[in-house]
Amino acid sequence: MRLKGLGPVLAGEKCGFNAGFRHVYKVLRGQFPLTAQFLRAFMNILFIHQNFPGQFKNLAPALAAKGHRCVALTKRVKESKTWRGVRLLPYAIKRKQGQGVHPWLQDLEAKVIRGEACMRAARQLKDKGFTPDVIVAHPGWGEAMFLRDVWPNARIGLFYELFYGLDAGDVGFDPEFVKATAEDDAMRLRLKNLNNELHYPLGDMGLSPTHYQAQTFPQKYQDRISVIHDGIDTEQAAPNPDAVLSVKGRQFSRADEVVTFVNRNLEPYRGYHIFMRALPQILRDRPNAQILMVGGDKQSYGPAPAQGGSWKQIFIDEVRGQISDEDWARVHFIGQIPYDQFLSLLQIARVHVYLTYPFVLSWSLLEAMSSGAPIVASRTKPVEEVITHNETGRLVDFFDPEALANEVSALLEDEAAQAKLGAAARALVKERYDLKTVCLPAQIEWVERLYAMEAGGVDQ
Repeated sequence: MRLKGLGPVLAGEKCGFNAGFRHVYKVLRGQFPLTAQFLRAFMNILFIHQNFPGQFKNLAPALAAKGHRCVALTKRVKESKTWRGVRLLPYAIKRKQGQGVHPWLQDLEAKVIRGEACMRAARQLKDKGFTPDVIVAHPGWGEAMFLRDVWPNARIGLFYELFYGLDAGDVGFDPEFVKATAEDDAMRLRLKNLNNELHYPLGDMGLSPTHYQAQTFPQKYQDRISVIHDGIDTEQAAPNPDAVLSVKGRQFSRADEVVTFVNRNLEPYRGYHIFMRALPQILRDRPNAQILMVGGDKQSYGPAPAQGGSWKQIFIDEVRGQISDEDWARVHFIGQIPYDQFLSLLQIARVHVYLTYPFVLSWSLLEAMSSGAPIVASRTKPVEEVITHNETGRLVDFFDPEALANEVSALLEDEAAQAKLGAAARALVKERYDLKTVCLPAQIEWVERLYAMEAGGVDQ
């Protein structure tokens, strides 16, 4: 039987190994899908992420395990090394930001500097003979800005995290922290989005982890974006009735009335101030509740406090006078903890509180849901993608500490509701976000579709 479309390859015409196999793959994919699985070429794949692996922590090693040659350019390492089959190569920033640059352009200048540094490292990689078939990059720091100048024929997939805007976004959401220059936000954000606009012509395909994030982008971006989450290991983040967490010599378990709250850093973007303002009432209404709070005392997303100090201490000082010493002893700030302890924390939670501005959805919420923790969360757009009130959790207005306290106390009182909501939350995560059965296969298929595209970029 003759295979249509394979003539150039089978006839021995001049053709690179991967180019030939790509042709085979594209033909067989349409004619013999199962056979094509065994004829996919080994790809040269370049990952770009200043803090690699970042969102590619599962995808990159999975592709390396399939035999693809995976390389990553990153600022995270100082010397080349191999991590889970991926070769990590450093790039260094040697240029400092200029003096006297307009404040609205400082963000773009920083990204151009980073893009230049990454481009120079890419040229060195090219000079050593490495030519990527596929580049998978996070453009948020500008690193991929000049990569098509180095490899014009690469297929480039971009991780689209957020398009900045005034409508239903994080900027201006919280009136308590509106800056004196708020009237300039529209112009400032327009310039901040120049990084997205500069990357748009480079990207053959896009990837966003949630529909909310994808929908922040203009339609022309959405036409290229596939919504595929990074994935949650639901076997690891799973209920464990025997879980125990030791905090400063004391052990907590499911026998305790534990309320958990998690931020990377305790700051307003993730509702720390709202939770702290709800604490006095929660502690009064629930005399046995133990509050376990995870997070550092810096800032991850929003600005530092204008008055100095840390957001953590500012809001401790605000509410401490409303809480007795006896009740304050039930509030535990445990800092940033190893992942195994973090999972134990979620597993012992009677109620897990998650609050956020309209912004990137935290992995921690989905990990809490996967662990079976009953959720009380803010009624904001990214959260509503996964939490339906009274089905997979409880929702409250972000700005209402009293409603938050009432909902937490009511759920602590209702063990049947805890069980129902926790089970439903875990079922949703397994169905939509499971790493091994849903997300990782979809990510790999996305890379393979990218590889099968014509070379040169869709906007060339």
